[in-house]
Amino acid sequence: MKVFLGGTCPGWDWRKELIPMLQCDYYNPIVENWGEECRLREVYEREICDYVLYVITEDMEGVYSIAEVVDDSNKKPAKTLFCNFNTNPSLNIISVERMLKSNGVNIFYSLKEIADFLNERL
Repeated sequence: MKVFLGGTCPGWDWRKELIPMLQCDYYNPIVENWGEECRLREVYEREICDYVLYVITEDMEGVYSIAEVVDDSNKKPAKTLFCNFNTNPSLNIISVERMLKSNGVNIFYSLKEIADFLNERL
């Protein structure tokens, strides 16, 4: 089993905390020098991974991660996972979360919840 680790990049490096808790394989899209080859690999990994995880924190810049999670929630809700780490979420993030829930996406609020969910499926 493999999980794609998508979501917020700047600020808190949640991936470094989550990865040691995982018993499954994963794809970390964070690279030092982003280019077209990296973009194509990311698209490929989002397709082949058993789960696609999107962790959103208060440090999120832009909206691409939100677009990705909404797209995946419509196309493959059973394999889409969302974690909201906004301590003071805007109405927009709350509305996105509601939309994801209505599409059947699993919602989490801690890294431990995510790791437990994934590890139980091995």
